[in-house]
Amino acid sequence: MSMIEKAPLNAGALSRTMPHTGMNLPNKLTIARFILTAVFLVLFFNPFKYGDTIALVVFCAASLTDYFDGKIARRDKLITNFGILMDPLADKILICSAFIAFVGRGQMPAWMVVIIVARELAITGLRLLAAAKNLVIAAEKYGKHKTISQIVATISVLVLVSYPEWGRWAITVFDWWVPIFTKVALWVSVILTATSGVLYLWRNRALYLNDM
Repeated sequence: MSMIEKAPLNAGALSRTMPHTGMNLPNKLTIARFILTAVFLVLFFNPFKYGDTIALVVFCAASLTDYFDGKIARRDKLITNFGILMDPLADKILICSAFIAFVGRGQMPAWMVVIIVARELAITGLRLLAAAKNLVIAAEKYGKHKTISQIVATISVLVLVSYPEWGRWAITVFDWWVPIFTKVALWVSVILTATSGVLYLWRNRALYLNDM
């Protein structure tokens, strides 16, 4: 069954008129996620004492902005065209940047990252095609599960590279299970990412097949 729904893309339907021209809080959180992504990469690729630990904290903070910007926007009716476009883009940049960084540090196979990045680009292209036809592709549960699995896998890798900085107690606590958990989390993330991508493309195939 197609997940495409007709929806007029106009400012009146998508955004609420604000009494002032300043950026609202959800959009500020989205911008903060872009900034935190850059900070994360700088920390991750510049080795210094506790650098990986700080990178872990920064990534967790960036992930929290993803949760709170959407929640606040829906609760306070602050949904804007800017947020609709930039919020998912900020998510993809954060996650893809982290996975690509892991390849650079030898923490993740390149082929896994290729699958993840290719999926994100394909779905972004599909959404842009839908927008050009004044259509909206409805979100589905597989996409949400995919996002959660990616965040869990990313945090797991960051814990793996960070806990040796925390002292002997951390090695005793984490050394026997974190490496195995990280491998499983990466595999789950790749499988859910690929599966959700295939389902999106198949269920909405009429959108692009009609243009071929």
